[in-house]
Amino acid sequence: MAKVFFTANLRRHVDCASMEAEGATVRDVLAQVFRAQDRLGSYVLDDQGALRKHMTILVDGQRIRDLERLSDAVRPSSEIWVMQALSGG
Repeated sequence: MAKVFFTANLRRHVDCASMEAEGATVRDVLAQVFRAQDRLGSYVLDDQGALRKHMTILVDGQRIRDLERLSDAVRPSSEIWVMQALSGG
């Protein structure tokens, strides 16, 4: 099962524990996570199911490419990090 982690800055806003979930894509894995932690889903995804602009997801250290459908592949041994995108200058 893929391991899903949430950064400390995200956990300050939404109570979300790291967990394991199965799935072939980022969307599949996150759907399981959001069923267990329902408030988290609306914080990470917009009303169309796309990744919110202030969020970033990494799979095995690489930023996902499909921000709308979340179709990036996930292996059973993958680590998925969900975090708030930071900006500044």
